[in-house]
Amino acid sequence: MQVDALNPLEKRTAISLSLVFALRMLGLFMIMPVFAIYGQDLVGYSPMWVGLAIGAYGLTQALLQIPAGMLSDKFGRRPVIYFGLFIFAMGSLVAGFSESVYGVTAGRALQGAGAIASAVLALAADVTREEQRPKVMGMIGVSIGLAFAVSMVAGPMLAPIIGLQGLFFITALGALAGIAIVHFMVPHIVSKAPRGETVAIPALLGALAKDPQLLRLNLGIFILHMALTAMFIALPLQLQTMQLAPEIHWHLYLPALLFSFLLMVPMLIIAAKKELNRQFYLFSILLMAVSLLAMALTEHSLLIMFFCVLLYFTAFNFLEASLPAFISMLSPAGAKGSAMGIYSTYQFLGAFSGGILGGLSYKLLGNSGLFIFLACLMLIWFFISWGMQNPSKIRTHTLTASIDDEPHATQLTEQLITLDGVLEVVIIIEEQTVYIKVDNKIFTLQTAKQILAIS
Repeated sequence: MQVDALNPLEKRTAISLSLVFALRMLGLFMIMPVFAIYGQDLVGYSPMWVGLAIGAYGLTQALLQIPAGMLSDKFGRRPVIYFGLFIFAMGSLVAGFSESVYGVTAGRALQGAGAIASAVLALAADVTREEQRPKVMGMIGVSIGLAFAVSMVAGPMLAPIIGLQGLFFITALGALAGIAIVHFMVPHIVSKAPRGETVAIPALLGALAKDPQLLRLNLGIFILHMALTAMFIALPLQLQTMQLAPEIHWHLYLPALLFSFLLMVPMLIIAAKKELNRQFYLFSILLMAVSLLAMALTEHSLLIMFFCVLLYFTAFNFLEASLPAFISMLSPAGAKGSAMGIYSTYQFLGAFSGGILGGLSYKLLGNSGLFIFLACLMLIWFFISWGMQNPSKIRTHTLTASIDDEPHATQLTEQLITLDGVLEVVIIIEEQTVYIKVDNKIFTLQTAKQILAIS
């Protein structure tokens, strides 16, 4: 077996947890392209409440994401995941049985309370080797992108047949299926990855929240998801006014998403190979601004609107895939779990804020005004991001070692920090873990392993 390949247990873990993530995100995303239209029969319907209903999950998700990860560290990953998926299913049923927009909003908030993302990622880290962990996390990340793409098609296709209620019931079944997948498919291995890799550590949160490089990225994911939620308050209604019947909105979404993936993948490959991550990142933000501005100016041509949506999703998919990788690269050694916890909190707060902001903007400015407002937000994001470091070369390696005491840890730190390419070394004696943040172009991992082996 190749040492650089996933072993059978890791493959099972990656596939099963990707399915769990995908089922959950499919349920959260599926109403986005249809709620503004099919929610009009609900008591209390208004653009403001459309935004709140779409984004409500973000508030509870943001508030509970870090605590849920910490609880999984204390009580175990699986109990937290089971409970979170059960709460998610209950929220789906509350929304499905509601006849008012207020009840749907409450159900969506309850869905978000099943905040399992941190626990799922921590479980994935527990069951995989350190050198294979990025591949497993990447597969989970891809599953989220695919879930979003499927939801953009499935929502408009299914809503005319089964209505909003049916969509919520399917979501509840998906959550219950997720419980079964975790129980029967994810390997039952008693193992735990270092805490710094997986869950947030309270003592680190304050300093990480102020880190200028991480703050740029956190504000980026906040704006990205705020704009996404707000856009889907206006876009379905705009398509309807352009004589595209709601039941065939997927005719526009499906090809736009498929072509966007075809355009996005080469961008990711070129950015990584040519070390142009920062340049492509900034370009994608501007591309989103241009596409939103063009949406504001497109009132009659469905072909032009298709190209606007295509450009938007190309940029969105690139940024959605890049941002967590950048957080992982730029976070201090031994603090990836905490940095990702803060990042996720910003992400879900963005979704919630986008619901409120989108509803208000649509009411005050109309469709075109909302798109122009979001384009301006993209330009603000561009200027915030201008000072970002290029994360192309930076990596953090997590190694285990036999560390006797503090003097021994100090000795190892002094030896490792002198190696070519090493930027930072953090040793956690209690966990027998060594974190090394490096310039991957000139760092030799084998040399570090030899130092730890003979120490």
